Amino acid sequence: MLILFNKPFGVLSQFTDKGTADKGNQGSPRQTLSDFITIPDVYAAGRLDRDSEGLLLLTDDGRLQNKIASPKLKMPKTYHVQVEGIPDTAALRALEQGVTLKDGLTKPAQARLIDAPPDLWPRDPPIRVRQSIPDCWLELTIREGRNRQVRRMTAAIGHPTLRLIRHSVGAWTVNGLAPGAWRRG
Repeated sequence: MLILFNKPFGVLSQFTDKGTADKGNQGSPRQTLSDFITIPDVYAAGRLDRDSEGLLLLTDDGRLQNKIASPKLKMPKTYHVQVEGIPDTAALRALEQGVTLKDGLTKPAQARLIDAPPDLWPRDPPIRVRQSIPDCWLELTIREGRNRQVRRMTAAIGHPTLRLIRHSVGAWTVNGLAPGAWRRG
């Protein structure tokens, strides 16, 4: 079984919260997958940071989970990334050639400027907006999955991430799924 889930901002990519309560929420427990999905014995194939949104795949099939999450199999993951500023051609080329992070050079990515994604849902809380600094959207496809990699890549080219939405993993997409909604794949 495969579940496609549109993970909202602020939700942990696990079924239990083994950490501490959210200090910014007066000690309330943080939301987890169990707040949205009640199907037993499914597990996330990969993860999305708490402050990222979009497609998260869950399965009860260990081989499929490995196929999706294994860095050795290099399944493409495409993100829609709202960044501060407007990257120029050289910045996009740097993403496409690989950028040097503290843990080494990233593999080449596909990167391009895009319009704001159609069917974009509002984020709660909204991103911070600065009147004097423009922002734009990128489509970025990577084939590895380092910790907070997309955020670190955009920061490395001088364009910090404001909002990060995983649009697809392989052929599976978040299209048609509202935040917090899921469907069988």
